[in-house]
Amino acid sequence: MTINNRYVLIMAGGVGSRFWPKSRSNYPKQFIDILGTGQSLFQITYARFLKICDPAQIYVLTDDNYVNLVLNQLSLDRDNIIVEPSRNNTAPCLAYANAKISKLNPEATIVVTPSDHLILREDEFLSKVGVALTCAEANNALITLGIKPTRPDIGYGYIKHENEQGVKNKERGDEVKL
Repeated sequence: MTINNRYVLIMAGGVGSRFWPKSRSNYPKQFIDILGTGQSLFQITYARFLKICDPAQIYVLTDDNYVNLVLNQLSLDRDNIIVEPSRNNTAPCLAYANAKISKLNPEATIVVTPSDHLILREDEFLSKVGVALTCAEANNALITLGIKPTRPDIGYGYIKHENEQGVKNKERGDEVKL
């Protein structure tokens, strides 16, 4: 596979209820300049993935109410905005968006990312994403990246693993630790 099969899907449909009162349903947190940098977390996320993907292959998955916010914050082709047909949480909207991208390119490898994550060590993060993409392409695999939790929180899921497992890269024959 080549880099041309790599796509990014930015999820930007959440209502931002965790950051109330600053974040409201008509202007959720992903579109707010929370850090005082002149950019929203959404804009920072988009810029981050421009380092690994062509802008034509970055898609934003959002609610119909936020299409204008997306267009106001990014120089993005309207065709790169996927409007979720209804708010049914993450899994159905991802299935819908993945089906649309797979129709464009059946060989697509897709990075799915939230629009509002703060990534402090961006180079390290992008390096891990690159390893994950290479591994997914070589092994036709689904890979989940996560962080070690610092506390229990019912608002988030957890990745449980028995031990560190390496995945054998079929193309190079080496083992990739994720």
